[in-house]
Amino acid sequence: MAVLRQYLSVAAVIQLLVEAAWFAGAVVVAVALQRHGRGLSDGVFAPALVFAALLVAANGVAGLYRSDRDTPTDHFVWRAVGALLAAGGVTYLVLRITPLGRPYADVMLEAAVLAFLGFLVLRKVVFARANALANRVLVIGAGEDARGVERALDGFRHGKPEIVGFYPIAGREVAVPEERLLRADERLPAVARRLHATEIIVAVRDQRGGVVPMDELLECRLAGIPVQTMESFYEKLRGRVPVDSLKSSWLVYGDGFRQSWLRNLEKRAVDLGASLVLIVAGLPVMLLAAIAIVLDSGFPILYRQERVGRAGRTFTVWKFRTMQQDAEADGRPRWAQAGDPRVTRVGRFLRRTRIDEMPQLFNVLKGDMSLVGPRPERPGFVAELAKDIPFYNARHSVKPGITGWAQVRYTYGASVEDAKKKLEYDLYYVKNHSLVLDLLILVETVRVVVFQEGAH
Repeated sequence: MAVLRQYLSVAAVIQLLVEAAWFAGAVVVAVALQRHGRGLSDGVFAPALVFAALLVAANGVAGLYRSDRDTPTDHFVWRAVGALLAAGGVTYLVLRITPLGRPYADVMLEAAVLAFLGFLVLRKVVFARANALANRVLVIGAGEDARGVERALDGFRHGKPEIVGFYPIAGREVAVPEERLLRADERLPAVARRLHATEIIVAVRDQRGGVVPMDELLECRLAGIPVQTMESFYEKLRGRVPVDSLKSSWLVYGDGFRQSWLRNLEKRAVDLGASLVLIVAGLPVMLLAAIAIVLDSGFPILYRQERVGRAGRTFTVWKFRTMQQDAEADGRPRWAQAGDPRVTRVGRFLRRTRIDEMPQLFNVLKGDMSLVGPRPERPGFVAELAKDIPFYNARHSVKPGITGWAQVRYTYGASVEDAKKKLEYDLYYVKNHSLVLDLLILVETVRVVVFQEGAH
């Protein structure tokens, strides 16, 4: 299902609603226990809703609502505890300074314990129910593209779509296990009904010669079974657009890629307001960073570099210097590597905490960049990547950003192959960018900084 142009699975929505209801209910139960069942006033619902909203937000920052990858149990528990302490602490402070909330502040410890225990139990219950609600996917094709559809599901924690079978195409390669192949002599609508398929994925890249049974697909579509291409499936499931199987026609005729004046005005207003607030709030941090750089490796403090922005125009980006002064003495641009020996001691800390990016807030004020967007690359790299990666220049249709969808969804990259993977996330952002997606990326950026995910 789509919510404000962002795709959410039914399982994810159910999980969010059930957990939020329990968090609010934990406060109500804690108050009832404190009063020994003597009755509740309507005033308890406001603190309950505040706690639920803050805890859902804290869980989101901690990455506990991501379904596209598995989290080790110990990491999950520690992140859940951290989110609970943050949300519970803020709720307690809010209630203590609010006259109507003071009577409920003292129950926050009990509420937090109930919320945490219920959260752990609900995860098991929600997972089981979510799997029951998961889509039953029928895949058209049995080649490498069809195998790619199955691999795309690896690592999903819950609500994982179930592939009920692969419907082979006559004369085409077969790369899936034989026991998972369906009978090609049975009509597709009958197969879909027999297997109770709720979705059909066409995993056939070359459809010339009428190899795909379009009449039968139309019959399935008219019967209420959604039919989509591999590209749309990847986009909704993984939040990225697969470059290798992408066709220009999908970009031309597909939904998205909105560049209205209202969206541009909205984005610029958010950029101006947020960058001004962040610059004022971050001045002490930037001053300390500047002093640390001078003491560690001398001047200059800032590093200026030419980058490619919207519509291919170049601009000068500003960052705190994190490398030695002669890092590129020969003038040849190099990919930054993990554990790069050119990085200074202070530079390593600035990179891990993303403090080195803070001067780019002035690029946002100037209008060369946005808070959220694809990361700007150097002209030399852009020329190289545009030759090797199809549709690479599509990422330049929006302003580059300090943070972006690729930065919060993909690990640090320093190769052409990594650039291709990051482009898949950038294309998703270019196609679906909205205020809601920007806010989601900013929330996930907090997670990346706090837990140092992908930092080098």
